[in-house]
Amino acid sequence: MLEHLYEGLLNGEEALSLVGLGYVGMPIAVAFAKKVKVIGYDLNEAKIETYKAGIDPTNEVGDEAIRSTTVEFTGDEHQLRRARFHIVAVPTPVNADHTPDLTPVEGASHIVGRNLTKGSVVVYESTVWPGVTEDVCVPILEEESGLRCGVDFKVGYSPERINPGDKVHRLETITKIVSGMDEETLDCVAKVYELVVEAGVHRAESIKVAEAAKVIENSQRDINIAFVNELSIIFDRLGIDTLDVLRAAGTKWNFLNFRPGLVGGHCIGVDPYYLTYKAEMEGYHSQVILAGRRINDDMGKYVAESCVKRLIANDRPVKGAKVAVLGFTFKENCPDTRNTRIIDIVKELSEYSVETVVADPAADADEAKRLYGIEFVDMNDIKDCDAVILAVAHEQFKELPLTYFDGLYSEGAKVMLDIKGTLDKKACEEASYEYWRL
Repeated sequence: MLEHLYEGLLNGEEALSLVGLGYVGMPIAVAFAKKVKVIGYDLNEAKIETYKAGIDPTNEVGDEAIRSTTVEFTGDEHQLRRARFHIVAVPTPVNADHTPDLTPVEGASHIVGRNLTKGSVVVYESTVWPGVTEDVCVPILEEESGLRCGVDFKVGYSPERINPGDKVHRLETITKIVSGMDEETLDCVAKVYELVVEAGVHRAESIKVAEAAKVIENSQRDINIAFVNELSIIFDRLGIDTLDVLRAAGTKWNFLNFRPGLVGGHCIGVDPYYLTYKAEMEGYHSQVILAGRRINDDMGKYVAESCVKRLIANDRPVKGAKVAVLGFTFKENCPDTRNTRIIDIVKELSEYSVETVVADPAADADEAKRLYGIEFVDMNDIKDCDAVILAVAHEQFKELPLTYFDGLYSEGAKVMLDIKGTLDKKACEEASYEYWRL
């Protein structure tokens, strides 16, 4: 059934589609376009027009790569009928109650299903719990297309490993997990991804194994960060600097190098809930995973409370205090503010009647205003603050001299909360800062 699909892609007779052109999908589309015909589809017409204008709002590949790519960007789902190898890379968020929201992946399945032709392969990259591809997505594909999975079309799963803002670990340089519903599909999916993944592929034994591998990758990282976050809380009470402890412990050859911080974004703070949700369905209540999630979800509140304590300790009035928050994205050197946990700090400080001004030269300002109602201020307009929270370790912030921060304060003690330990602690203390970090 698939013997000619791979060859057809190579010689230009067949096309590959990428459904969902965000931080994950767009770099994949651009990479494949160097080898085969690619149709890049997204529901968001404004996003499509941005790409057509040669602009990369994600900063993942850059404007020049968008201008020179041969990807055919479109918001017309009917164009998907011209492709027979489909990659679905849409987000899989969680609801307010931390239950998985499969709406995007289900919606994408309806769209692909309506435009599915015989002899096609559909590969999902979205993070899901084990079983979603075959138990949730396949029935939608069959219903919409009138075709039978395994007879008229095949499915596979290849979890994304895109790390936004990371210019070293890219699609091409990270081993790619691939899977298929049968050996024929697995072989086809593996060979297609090998066209762009220089690091090679790992052929998983089944789709469920590949789904499980993805969901535990970020769950493992989440648990490790929760551990060092808990250490940070303990060491703060003991009057010990956490990063000093971690540097000392890190001299042991097998010590894992994790640092405390706020855990947001679309992966680490989300994926564990997909696994624990499925576990609940099977009658098991997670112990370790959910404990880690609780610690990490509370870190924004902890930072805000630490700020209030230091204002009080330095005779700064809390009610009506002005605090500058520098950085709002979910991670450094990335414009994405979705699921940022910096908002937790802002909200908690507002509970104490503290005024916050937020600045982030790297962030998507329109997105921050739309999602959170936050309007950024210019970095040069910040003054008369009672405290400064350096929340994100952007390169722009690392390059700032300490004299810049001096100018942000009003008279009195200079309370500085450096969440990621971006600044030189010793230099800050020598400059009479009331310095604190996780």
